[in-house]
Amino acid sequence: MAYKFLDKLSQNFIELLNDKDDYNVIIKVKNGKPFTAHSNVLKCRSPYFRKELENVTSNKNNIKTIDKRNISDQIFDIILKYIYGGIIELENAKTGFIFDLMMVASEFELEELFKKLETLLIETKSSWLKSHFSQVYHSIFSKDNFKALEKFCNDIIVKHPSLIFDAEDFNSLQESALVSLLKHDNLQLKEVKIWEYTIKWGIAQNPDLPTNLEEWTNKNFTALKSSLQQCLPYIRYFQIPGADLWSKIRPYKKILDKQLWEDLKQYFFTPDQPVKSNVLPPRTVLVQELPARIKEPSKLFSTIITYEHVAEISSWIDRKSGIYSLTNIPYEFELILRGSRNGLAPQTFWDICQDYANTVIIIKVKGTDEILGGYNPLTWRDSIFFFYLLNEKKEDIFIFSLKNGNVQNPILSRVKNSQNAIMNYNQNFDLLRSCGPRFGGGDLWMYSSSGDFTLGNECSCAKEHYEKPIRTTIDKFSIEDYEVFKVNVRK
Repeated sequence: MAYKFLDKLSQNFIELLNDKDDYNVIIKVKNGKPFTAHSNVLKCRSPYFRKELENVTSNKNNIKTIDKRNISDQIFDIILKYIYGGIIELENAKTGFIFDLMMVASEFELEELFKKLETLLIETKSSWLKSHFSQVYHSIFSKDNFKALEKFCNDIIVKHPSLIFDAEDFNSLQESALVSLLKHDNLQLKEVKIWEYTIKWGIAQNPDLPTNLEEWTNKNFTALKSSLQQCLPYIRYFQIPGADLWSKIRPYKKILDKQLWEDLKQYFFTPDQPVKSNVLPPRTVLVQELPARIKEPSKLFSTIITYEHVAEISSWIDRKSGIYSLTNIPYEFELILRGSRNGLAPQTFWDICQDYANTVIIIKVKGTDEILGGYNPLTWRDSIFFFYLLNEKKEDIFIFSLKNGNVQNPILSRVKNSQNAIMNYNQNFDLLRSCGPRFGGGDLWMYSSSGDFTLGNECSCAKEHYEKPIRTTIDKFSIEDYEVFKVNVRK
């Protein structure tokens, strides 16, 4: 019989970590903060450190120094305690911190840890994963370690491909991520569109290619073919209509194998004749039904907007030229605050909403048919008292007016000076008692000196830092009711 005394062993090794007299390794992290450790422990627990320490030369005191300034001291402190004691404390950790910890654990090849964190995120933090979808998707393909997260994300994308294919950062997608998508039999895109996206991605990897295709040389086509060599085998060429074959594929036929191009021409002239090339089956078309919740009473969703409004706002979030159909909305609007339910004091907004990212605010203007609103992809806490915003998502912030009743046309107004997109208030400011969310200087501002948005005419709209005003008048107004929704990617 074996007796295991792991708790005491863990405690002793943590004590060893805290012993500053016998170390022989220094790891410098962000801001140059040094951590001391023991090479034998690091090499035993981490394949990464085993390889790294073999390539580092000791100084005159027989101490090796490793530079990992891309890692925060908070995360590395947890990593080091895990290496020594096999224990991590995540009780009060934010989800974004857990995700970053998982990525660092992968970098150090701590498989037991990053696999555990991957499972934790999928099973308990799926809402966060969906609301930070682009960040997650691009990150996990930087290493070939997160198979469960890859499946989680791809299961979403095959149903809502625009989340990735129409994203502004599509061209920076890792090759392995694109190949993973192209392999899916149920990717919900027409095959010719898949071809066009693939070509677009390949061209982006070769920025020196001429913009005019007629000016391309054989060397240019060879460069494109080289960039797409892992992608091209997964295009279902024989499922593309003849007209598209001629207009979309023929201009790039030089990147295809000669036999494939000959077989394609033969197939569309004499489809009953056998071909030598591999013919992949058509992709499965999923039957899309109206979500059951659309048929539920509107009071379960919103007292102000409809699902048609949700489709329009979702299209603005994705910068689409058209509007999503009701059966193809990629987002769920999760109600987190309703003024008439939770309270109409400005402080209520901050108490409930300040830590949420990807939120839509909907305002019903008292005494009119107007519905105003704004979208903020950042957490409200991320902004500070002054205008200055550093997060790259700030350019996706917008405000709007919706078509409703006597209001004939919707108005979309994107931020034109992204550093001035949001003005928020730290909890130390007394203004929290009177100021709610504020887009720009006063482009859309919920304000109440009386502590109730429905009293008086103090909320305002003006053209300052956004493309255009969302009201025909800049007169101040009061609010009949307002709602705040968390925008989640639908699975």
